[in-house]
Amino acid sequence: MNIYVGNLPYNTSEEDLRQAFESFGEVTNVNIIKDKFTGESRGFGFVEMASKDEAQAAISGLSGTEMGGRTLNINEARPRTERSGGGGGGGRRQNNW
Repeated sequence: MNIYVGNLPYNTSEEDLRQAFESFGEVTNVNIIKDKFTGESRGFGFVEMASKDEAQAAISGLSGTEMGGRTLNINEARPRTERSGGGGGGGRRQNNW
């Protein structure tokens, strides 16, 4: 199960996050999202756990707790949606008078 972790301190490492979640079960993947230009953390990430029960326990146990002085916002990650990349509009209108 994939878990969204928000409001992370910007200096949190993937290993720090893994250790926090491992006390609830097997962590299969950790990914802290970074700015593509600066490489700095954007303050959120994802943790994937092998078992849904362990993931639910981690969500319940860690949501609202503090890490590095910030209160964590943790919940089940929503599936990623495709972004269209377009802002709409911009086409030239034809007058059919």
